[in-house]
Amino acid sequence: MEGTRLCHRNLLPTTNPSLTCRFFSNSVIHHTSFHNYKTNFPKFLVSATMEASFKPEEARVPAVLPLPTPPVTKFKIALCQLSVTTDKERNIAHAQQAIEDAADKGAQLILLPEIWNSPYSNDSFPVYAEDIDAGGDASPSTRMLSEVSRSRKITIIGGSIPERSGDKLYNSCCVFGTDGKLLAKHRKIHLFDIDIPGKMTFKESRTLTAGERPTIVDTEVGRIGIGICYDIRFQELAAIYAARGAHLLCYPGAFNMTTGPLHWELLQRARAADCQLYVATCSPARDGGSSYVAWGHSTLVGPFGEVLVTTEHEETTLIAEIDYSVIEQRRTYLPFQKQRRGDLYQLVDVDRLNSTGAK
Repeated sequence: MEGTRLCHRNLLPTTNPSLTCRFFSNSVIHHTSFHNYKTNFPKFLVSATMEASFKPEEARVPAVLPLPTPPVTKFKIALCQLSVTTDKERNIAHAQQAIEDAADKGAQLILLPEIWNSPYSNDSFPVYAEDIDAGGDASPSTRMLSEVSRSRKITIIGGSIPERSGDKLYNSCCVFGTDGKLLAKHRKIHLFDIDIPGKMTFKESRTLTAGERPTIVDTEVGRIGIGICYDIRFQELAAIYAARGAHLLCYPGAFNMTTGPLHWELLQRARAADCQLYVATCSPARDGGSSYVAWGHSTLVGPFGEVLVTTEHEETTLIAEIDYSVIEQRRTYLPFQKQRRGDLYQLVDVDRLNSTGAK
């Protein structure tokens, strides 16, 4: 029945008389004969008609990239929930020890918290900021990450640190490969500016500048999309990463005692369920005496939105296994990635659209 077309408005029951008909080419099947149509019309034609009418391939612009074959199917990830002090040298040495301990336990991917080398405050950001691009003595935190990733042959998502670039400050996450080379640098796109009277007021924009590009990186443990803390609230960013073929989303973060209990786990599970991907987060350990008190609760969530491993607020390292074969399994069980309504809405990846060769 080439040329068959289904009126998508009537796929659900309706009491509106103006919508109680089905259109096939130039003929009309009226409500009184719909039972025969419903009983006899081949299901495969309904499916094909729906797909043609709904245009799921047009719901993502540019088109969705296929999920790439990862270098490994299973591996261990470590979430290092670190205590942070005002002593920068101590923070760096402490993070190195946690990374090495996790590597000794078989972790191939290490995730650190947001702002792990500095107190989380606008007063501290300029003082603790490093020139990541200059490297060496200008950035002792990333120098350590590079050295330990090379010596232990591991991939490190380096949480985030305050970055100085010219006259601007950023909240930046560096990704290092097993050879110690910098694979990517993500600058926090969405700055944490909130005001909940009597609960929490913080304005990152007082000192920090927002990043301008999404960051997705191919590593020896798969394709990873990077966000920092507040970035997790924006489902569009996660959807862009999913459309670029990410296997895993990593969000170093430091939710607070107000938003943490309400939204931290909720958002992680939502992003995982939205995209049918793994989501990993890592928070600093809680310090009740600091000016900004972190919620903690670093977590790994699976592609069905299920919490695989989590913790409380104390300093600890979580080690868990990621199995990428589960992604395809879940997407087969629940194939909504192929059922989007490109005839009604689109998500435009501006960066990829404008950058040839962008993934």
